[in-house]
Amino acid sequence: MKQEHIDYFRAFLTQRLQELLNRADNTVTGMTHQKENFPDPTDRASLESDRNFMLRIRDRENKLIKKIKNALDRIEDGSFGICESCGEDIAIERLQARPVTALCIACKTKEEAKEKSLGL
Repeated sequence: MKQEHIDYFRAFLTQRLQELLNRADNTVTGMTHQKENFPDPTDRASLESDRNFMLRIRDRENKLIKKIKNALDRIEDGSFGICESCGEDIAIERLQARPVTALCIACKTKEEAKEKSLGL
C-alpha cells in the first residue's frame, strides 16, 4: 500500500476516534447532570426509553472505537490493508468503505456464510 494511502487512513481513523470519544464524554456528562423530576409517569418512561436508545448507540460506538484502535495498531505495525485470514492485500475501495476491516471481501463473505449456516 502506498504511503499516501496509509497517511490518509491514519488521519481519517484518528479524527473519527476523537469524534467518538468526545461524543461518549458528552453522553456521560449529560446523563450524570440530568436531575429531572417528572410527575407524569409517561414523561419519565419516555426519558428512560430515550436514554436506553442512546446507551445502545454508545455501546455500538464503543465497539467501533475498539475496531478503530485495532486498525491504528495495524497501521503502526505495518499490517494494515493485509487480510488477517488469507494474507492478501485488501482492496483500497473496501478500505475506503470500511477502514476498520481486517478481512478482504472474499474472506469476509466466507465468514458471513459460515455464520449464517451456524445460525449466529
